[in-house]
Amino acid sequence: MIRLGNFFFKYRDTVFPLFFIILVFGTKPELFLGSEYADRWLDCIGILTALAGQVLRALTIGFAYIRRGGKNKKIYADNLVKEGFFAHSRNPLYTGNILILIGLGIIANSRWFYMIGIPFFLIAYLAITMAEEDYLRKSFGKEYEDYCKNVNRFIPNFKGIDKSIEGMRFDWKKLISKEYGTTFTWVATAIVLIIWETYSAFGYKARSSEIITLSTLIIPVTLAYAVARYLKKTGRLQSE
Repeated sequence: MIRLGNFFFKYRDTVFPLFFIILVFGTKPELFLGSEYADRWLDCIGILTALAGQVLRALTIGFAYIRRGGKNKKIYADNLVKEGFFAHSRNPLYTGNILILIGLGIIANSRWFYMIGIPFFLIAYLAITMAEEDYLRKSFGKEYEDYCKNVNRFIPNFKGIDKSIEGMRFDWKKLISKEYGTTFTWVATAIVLIIWETYSAFGYKARSSEIITLSTLIIPVTLAYAVARYLKKTGRLQSE
């Protein structure tokens, strides 16, 4: 699993999106229970699930950020971060990622995503986590072992969270700088999935106004991404 985790860590930015696109857009969406009404409720559940993942990521990054990109596409850590939300979950960012992916899969309502996609992403993130744990255990020894004994691997334990973030300042600039790409990607993907679902179920002529309206939502999302990127590139999002 550690070797597999190192592989996924190195190539995840290519493998994960490609796998998701093939799995979801390579199959025709189905209305949940054959009902448009039920399917819209399912879309809402998917959006809320993805949003929960985004909120978890935002709170984690805003209070105490840990570098997850590695170094030269290999697992790397400057120090062992145990502050903020990392005092309640060893991998809150990955938990957030999993929730976002599951949320998008719920919106797509693809049987293949349920049967293949969810198990694949769960195994992939578990493998990456085990590879990181191997690295951290070798790098930080007993300190990391003690940390593992007291903090869950994925599922956050929110008991005492107020004390963990007491005195910590929420860094909005850091959050936007680190998270604008992820937010743009999943929100735009959710919109495209709903458009694809509507088109597949009813055709363009029958739902042209709805499809056009949904398509226009991508414009402000893209503009927000462009503004955040500009602010980052010009140094306006540097923390004080």
